[in-house]
Amino acid sequence: MTFKMLLGSVYVKLTQKYKHGLTAAWYRDVIRPKILNSKPFTETKSNICEIHVLTSQNDYLNLIWALKSFYYYSKCNYALCIHSDGSLSESEVELLKFHFPNARVILKKESDEIMAKELADHPKALNFRQSNHLAPKVFDFKHFLQSDKMMLIDSDVLFFSCPKELILRIESPDYHKNTANKDALYGYTIQIEEVKNQLSFDVIPFFNSGLGLIHKESINFDWIEDFLSLPNILGYFWRIEQTLFALCSSKFGVELLPPEYDVRLEKGIKGLASRHYVGRIRHLMYAEGIRQLERQKFLEAIS
Repeated sequence: MTFKMLLGSVYVKLTQKYKHGLTAAWYRDVIRPKILNSKPFTETKSNICEIHVLTSQNDYLNLIWALKSFYYYSKCNYALCIHSDGSLSESEVELLKFHFPNARVILKKESDEIMAKELADHPKALNFRQSNHLAPKVFDFKHFLQSDKMMLIDSDVLFFSCPKELILRIESPDYHKNTANKDALYGYTIQIEEVKNQLSFDVIPFFNSGLGLIHKESINFDWIEDFLSLPNILGYFWRIEQTLFALCSSKFGVELLPPEYDVRLEKGIKGLASRHYVGRIRHLMYAEGIRQLERQKFLEAIS
């Protein structure tokens, strides 16, 4: 490599590292890893609801922030099941087991074998699961769920206080709908108007599968097999599982969480109990979210 090429490589790396500013880089690279010095959360045993999460080598550190901020501020002790997408190293799996010793950790090799048998009579669903790395959020979460209720938390969600309305809906014995945060933009692979005449129910718009409550009986593999025949449903790789959650929830019964849970693309967390830092604002998870938790002395409180 010539000196000019070396300089070019260094420039590219520095540009990528600091593209969102020094503050985001500081909280991402210096403060974020300090979560690994915190104490394990051991009381994750309640079967009122079970949290299911899918994580990867790129996201597991954010996931620890997401889960610990939820458990700390909500004071809930819901059971936890962590699904690996296959990219986690052995040491990263062990870290997750250390920080959440009562959680079940489902490895991809194990789940692949089980789900191949589980979906043998649903060929479209099986093919989708084998070709889309987000598909386990739909199929594996349901199969391994050991409660009637499941809480979805993506690894890019942070909590700053107790999400009272979400907890109220989860713990109420009279609440029989699915509920989730509202997306900032339209995030389905289908156009609702184009498939309306093929469905026997209205589809809720702007359902986001990053945070919410899902009832176990609402994830019906027979329904999903039918949904996978809808035109263009496999069109956009990142949106298919969310579309399937929205379809199942709409057929089962669904409503969105209150506006304070909405996905937003602008800065600002004043008055919010939680915020979902979707891809295009991921840098704010560090520059705003983790920064705010540090100001609240969150790390000190859990260490």
